[in-house]
Amino acid sequence: MVVRLVIGLAMAVAAFVVAGRRLLGLYRIGRAGQPVEPGRTRGVGQRVRALVGEVLGQRKLLKWSVPGAAHFAVFWGFVILFATIVEGFGALFQRDFHIPIIGTMAWLGFLEDLFIVAVLAGLIVFAVIRLIQRPEREGRRSRFFGSHLGAAWLVLFMIFNVMWTLLLYRGAQINTGNFPFPRGAFASEAVARLLEPAGRTANDVLETVGLLLSLGVVFAFLVIVAYSKHLHIFLAPFNVAFSRRPRALGALLPVYSGGQEVDFEDPGEDDKIGRGVIEDFTWKGLLDFGTCTECGRCQSQCPAWNTDKPLSPKLLIMGLRDHAAAKAPYLLAADKDGLPRDVLAEAERPLIGTADEGGVIDPDVLWSCVTCGACVEQCPVDIEHVDHIVDMRRYQVLIESQFPKEAHTLLRNLERAGDPWGRGSKARLEWMAGLPFDVRVLSAGSQLPDDVEYLLWVGCAGSLDENAKKTTRAVAELLDEAGVSFMVLGGEETCTGDAARRLGQEVLFQELAKQNVATLNNAGAKKIVVTCAHCFNALGNEYQQLGGSYEVVHHTQLLSQLVASKRLVPVRPVDAAVTYHDPCYLGRHNRVFDPPRDLLGSVPGVRLTEMPRNRETSFCCGAGGARMWMEETLGTRINETRTDEALGTGAELITAACPYCIVMLTDGTATRKQQGKAGEEVEVVDVSRVLLRSVRQTDA
Repeated sequence: MVVRLVIGLAMAVAAFVVAGRRLLGLYRIGRAGQPVEPGRTRGVGQRVRALVGEVLGQRKLLKWSVPGAAHFAVFWGFVILFATIVEGFGALFQRDFHIPIIGTMAWLGFLEDLFIVAVLAGLIVFAVIRLIQRPEREGRRSRFFGSHLGAAWLVLFMIFNVMWTLLLYRGAQINTGNFPFPRGAFASEAVARLLEPAGRTANDVLETVGLLLSLGVVFAFLVIVAYSKHLHIFLAPFNVAFSRRPRALGALLPVYSGGQEVDFEDPGEDDKIGRGVIEDFTWKGLLDFGTCTECGRCQSQCPAWNTDKPLSPKLLIMGLRDHAAAKAPYLLAADKDGLPRDVLAEAERPLIGTADEGGVIDPDVLWSCVTCGACVEQCPVDIEHVDHIVDMRRYQVLIESQFPKEAHTLLRNLERAGDPWGRGSKARLEWMAGLPFDVRVLSAGSQLPDDVEYLLWVGCAGSLDENAKKTTRAVAELLDEAGVSFMVLGGEETCTGDAARRLGQEVLFQELAKQNVATLNNAGAKKIVVTCAHCFNALGNEYQQLGGSYEVVHHTQLLSQLVASKRLVPVRPVDAAVTYHDPCYLGRHNRVFDPPRDLLGSVPGVRLTEMPRNRETSFCCGAGGARMWMEETLGTRINETRTDEALGTGAELITAACPYCIVMLTDGTATRKQQGKAGEEVEVVDVSRVLLRSVRQTDA
């Protein structure tokens, strides 16, 4: 007893010292980051629900049924089997130790053995998945491409060791009469039957050896976890608890420095704009990097990675994590002159730069992002990839003036004309041509009359793009048909600034947004209907940051309500095979999935077939993140990949609910028609135009 007590306590002390030193170092690295913005600790109830759903309930992981179930079994196995660690540690002091009150109840013994078996089954599933999806076989298609697979196999092996040593100890303990459970522990009892022929003396030895092995493996596992990617076991609950709520999608955060929002009209001398070095990230950002599990779910869903571009959200986070760890001695050292040469070299690396420049993140990686949010949606530990990418873009644009040359035209047009095409305010009324009624235009400086229910925000595309104009006219006709009174701002509108903000040009975004907020507030706007998913997100979510609080509805939401209330009645059959593409900023970012489908479902004759990737897992059209205004020279084109998915459904009508998506999918179908891969009858239209064909009994 004395020997095993001394050995057991020595192992415990050694493990806690080594692991504790690592955790203390990580804590100090986190302290080197900036303070987080206000709000990370507010909404305690919501954060507790997130912990229950995402950590205890494994909600995101279970969306991937087979690996999710395996992870659920292993996670809960360790939760339940913590009781066996308590029992084992107690047995160092007293051989027949048991947990007070419940420690001899059969249900606990059964539950412990059940989860030992469940964990072993989960390990088999993990091993099979890794063998099937190994990068040597699948290449970039493997979600484990770029992950540290050696460490993953080591952890699986260590978990296996925890389980078999536990069974060995418990089986021998049954035969020595020191097992606390009279019945129920079925797996341990099976092992005991195997060991029983060895006799009492051998089982006495096996009990001690098994106990020390079991505890030794657990303590070794603790150290391995502290020094590997599996640190997420400890960090994930904190990362989930302090994540943006309800999710890090929709609105982007303003620029924060030192935990305070930067006032671009009167910036402070010490304000940090964006992220130019690793220590510019907040402690939550650094926590994100350390929490990454390298599971590759984000990578498997990323449209950039899936079209052979260099951006992998997983590899980006891993690169930032590794750089932070390598630079940590520099950040924490009081005397930097005495540091090793490799640490000093790491400290001098530019955060953004090519391989020749020694950059941590290549510019092509940074600018490939379409900000679609698929990575954030999939991440089981709530890493905020899009926020970090945009923050790095902000530094590149506002401080370094480094960004893709094609974006110069976009920014210049926004600055001079208030729209991406550079057409100016006079062109914003051209979409009205050909309408069978007069659209009421609010004159400059006037307020909306009391009889006007909605302000129709037309948007740049809705005013100036030829295809989008058809959508705007269709929505206007449908509102008129339903008797909904509305007005437009006409030339008083200017771009919402969505593209500028996601490009990283926060100053221009705020200039445009403040101008629009002033116009809308002066007009007394309360209820706004929009046809663009990006305008919908900016007006409804981001303008609140600048004093603009409005009830913003997407046109599909309003039209769906009008159909449901019989103010619009689809009567003419539209005999067509249809598929629907979820715009990222309508669906994934803002959770508007059903209204567009309800509209299509209300039209007689429509046969809706979903694409394989839809709703939360919808594949981006390639236009977001200001990518619509930049050439796509790397890999294959995202819009063509999505077009192929749409054509694969056999659709004659490819529908969407955002002008950006309409442009990208129209270009994609045009390319496929030229290649002879799509019939001439295939058409890309907004869902409102399908509804209008049925309501007005005419083509739209």
